[in-house]
Amino acid sequence: MDEIYIGSDHGGFELKDRLRGFLKGKGYNVVDVGPYEYDKDDDYPDYAEKVCKKVLETKGRGIIICKHAHGITIAANKMRGIYASPCWNETSARMARVDNDTNVLCLSGVLTKPEEAEKIADVWLSTPFSAEERHVRRIGKVRDIERRNFG
Repeated sequence: MDEIYIGSDHGGFELKDRLRGFLKGKGYNVVDVGPYEYDKDDDYPDYAEKVCKKVLETKGRGIIICKHAHGITIAANKMRGIYASPCWNETSARMARVDNDTNVLCLSGVLTKPEEAEKIADVWLSTPFSAEERHVRRIGKVRDIERRNFG
């Protein structure tokens, strides 16, 4: 099974630890890029970048968590080749994969209950991209925008 890269800031630290254990229990090879201890002064962009670099290096997938999921999503999507989406339930997780072929899942450490985060991650990791022509076309247009604006 492919490696899953996971990271968070202080706002997602507890959820990251729980989710890492859950995913390992499901048989996933989980690589935690930090933080390894709680630090109320750490910053989400640092961990978004660490996870996303690993995703890009390996063509794998990652999960990142901050307090509300917005900041870490914005930071992740600043990296060319990263398609990150915050997911709030199983349906949004499924559609992020089916329609958008996301490679990074973003979660909220305070708005998402741990049990729901486990379900979201499980669905997101087990759902393949549909590869329907309309979705492939749309993703192609997104990549064109990315090329024009990120160089």
